[in-house]
Amino acid sequence: MVTPPDPVELARELVRCASVTPEEGGAISLLEKVLGAAGFRCRRLRFEAPGTAAVENLFARIGTGGPHICFAGHTDVVPPGDPASWRHPPFAGVIEDGVLHGRGVADMKGAIAAFVAAALARTGQQGGLGTGSISFLITGDEEGPAVNGTVKVLEWMAANGQVPDHAVVGEPTNPREIGDEIKIGRRGSVTGRLVVTGRQGHVAYPRLAANPVPAMLAALGALTGTPLDAGNAHFEPSNLEVTTVDVGNATENVIPERIRATFNVRFNDLHTQASLRVLLAERVRRVLEGRDVSHDLTFSGSAESFLTSPGPLVDCMAGAVEAVTGRKPRLSTAGGTSDARFIKDYCPVIEMGLINQTMHQVDERMAVARIAELRDVYSAFLDRYFLTIPGA
Repeated sequence: MVTPPDPVELARELVRCASVTPEEGGAISLLEKVLGAAGFRCRRLRFEAPGTAAVENLFARIGTGGPHICFAGHTDVVPPGDPASWRHPPFAGVIEDGVLHGRGVADMKGAIAAFVAAALARTGQQGGLGTGSISFLITGDEEGPAVNGTVKVLEWMAANGQVPDHAVVGEPTNPREIGDEIKIGRRGSVTGRLVVTGRQGHVAYPRLAANPVPAMLAALGALTGTPLDAGNAHFEPSNLEVTTVDVGNATENVIPERIRATFNVRFNDLHTQASLRVLLAERVRRVLEGRDVSHDLTFSGSAESFLTSPGPLVDCMAGAVEAVTGRKPRLSTAGGTSDARFIKDYCPVIEMGLINQTMHQVDERMAVARIAELRDVYSAFLDRYFLTIPGA
């Protein structure tokens, strides 16, 4: 029997792996060693694509039957910035006054350590999983382009008969305390880039020019002036935010030829990428029609909104949270995107992890008691999951 690791010490070891995207930094190797020693069958999956760096990923599974629960997470982290700005070196894994400091401890090496500890405790029990399975999908490409990570691992899993029945992503979902929120969905994201072109000319002779700036202002007013929707029971209203407006005009007495603007929409499940593009393009077309300018509106983005409806999976996690922490978690769809947007195409997925107050910040840190508490929540979740979810 393998003794389950201390989640705090495992988190500390992971933090000491300088796995800044796309570097593996030893984090994938560490998890492969720990899980392999506990009986998990580990597959190291390296993917690359033109114009992107190669990325190391890990799929590890124990058990062959159902139900099959997959824990998904990432060991890559964002750059720490200037190490001199940190209270402790960002990859030293220093524990001070009951707090573990280091890049990635919140997002999301602490959650990975907590789930590994919970999973190994479960598999070491008498009769552990029954007929079920636990797997880990660990990527090194979540903070990067997300091209050679979760998407390709999922494709490999589908091609090799490894698709889980359910998944939990360990993103830091909680604003203040463990169990504040469970993410049961995410909004989608689409970026628009609008270019309006007129005719350059002297400001004293406007009839000889066509100023694109008023046209752009009118277009942006049309995009932002009317709400996209009012939201619904599980999602807040979609929001469109203008992020850049640029003329690039260094001369005060010249009407510019061209102006550019960029905006981003975070949208709920009342829209899709395709429907939003049509709606927004029509708003711009209508307001610019008849003006002496031309325009070009392009879109990018692949994140669709999704919702995992409340049911057995959500109930298992909510019950575990309440049993361990005494809190009744909110069911949330707020925030940005995560790799759950890819997993939802294969199985129902929720997100539950650590506290997000310091993620991506200088002096990212986490109280060690919170890491242990999350381990307890995951343990209680696994107990409920294998008791209540039928084998697939």
